[in-house]
Amino acid sequence: CSLCHGIGCKPGSQPSRCPDCDGTGQVRRVQQSIFGRFVSTATCSRCHGEGRIITESCPHCKGTGKEKCQRNILVKIPPGVDDSSRIRLSGEGQAGARGGAAGDLYIILSVKQHNFFTRDGDNILYELPINFAQAALGAEVEVPTLEGETKLQIPAGSQTGTVFRLKGQGVSHLNRSGRGDQLVTLFVVIPDKLTEQQRQLFQELADTLSPNNMPPTKKWKGWLDRVRTTFGA
Repeated sequence: CSLCHGIGCKPGSQPSRCPDCDGTGQVRRVQQSIFGRFVSTATCSRCHGEGRIITESCPHCKGTGKEKCQRNILVKIPPGVDDSSRIRLSGEGQAGARGGAAGDLYIILSVKQHNFFTRDGDNILYELPINFAQAALGAEVEVPTLEGETKLQIPAGSQTGTVFRLKGQGVSHLNRSGRGDQLVTLFVVIPDKLTEQQRQLFQELADTLSPNNMPPTKKWKGWLDRVRTTFGA
């Protein structure tokens, strides 16, 4: 309380010693039985164990020594925390009784989902869409990471589901050095609308495919050269 400074008394007054427990906060109870006399101690019901009584309560806090208030504090979030991680701030909790030490404040974190990154432990997962020409011919593409974009070399003949590992591009390990990795998974996007030139190229490919779905080497090379020009791979 800002008025009584946690004492609970009206400014200018002081708490008095509890007459029931003589300021000890405990009272003795004597019981007589057929087995003899038993003495026990219990918390004083008048002062509730405090050993003092407030005769004139603070008008601001009604004798509690506390007041409700709201304030903003700066919290440092360590790298590597995850959803439901807990941060403890010592002494930032509820004020103690009669000016005693304050408790602790526990902050439970809720991590907002990213637009295209997914977290798996300390690894970052990312799905990279590529077109048919890039998958067949290979390409160098820009891949987003937590630190910005980086270049990734896709080899010719890459398939949907191929995974590339970017070492050390994941989330920082909590309370220890190092970082996880970023796993980039390819998926080949099949166009749902084709220009006439693109349609003709795919038809030529279909006409040259052998039973094992591979065209003759010379025709395949010539077709790939035209695909490279058409799709910009």
